[in-house]
Amino acid sequence: MTSSEIKIKVTVDDNQLPHHIEWEVPDAKEKHDCKSMMLALWDEKENATMRIDLWTKDMSIDEMKKFYHQNISTLTDTYFRATNDENTVKEMRAFLSALGKKMGVLVDE
Repeated sequence: MTSSEIKIKVTVDDNQLPHHIEWEVPDAKEKHDCKSMMLALWDEKENATMRIDLWTKDMSIDEMKKFYHQNISTLTDTYFRATNDENTVKEMRAFLSALGKKMGVLVDE
């Protein structure tokens, strides 16, 4: 069995608000900057999701809208791969399509 690390470095300002977020996979020897991150971990003991949600001050509202919508969309894809629950995924995709249009991150075709 092998293992890998993902390193996340968050630089904060004097008010402890994120100023810069950087992540890297040491095996790839490359660092990446980002404006926002959502990390969700399942805690079996607590039977609950533990989360870290961070974003920098320079992330625009339009970027946050896209980030939010894309995260929910990819969570729906993950849910489908894990459960094969077509009915729930169909409803979620319809909801996300309407929500994305309302938020202005998807356009009518």
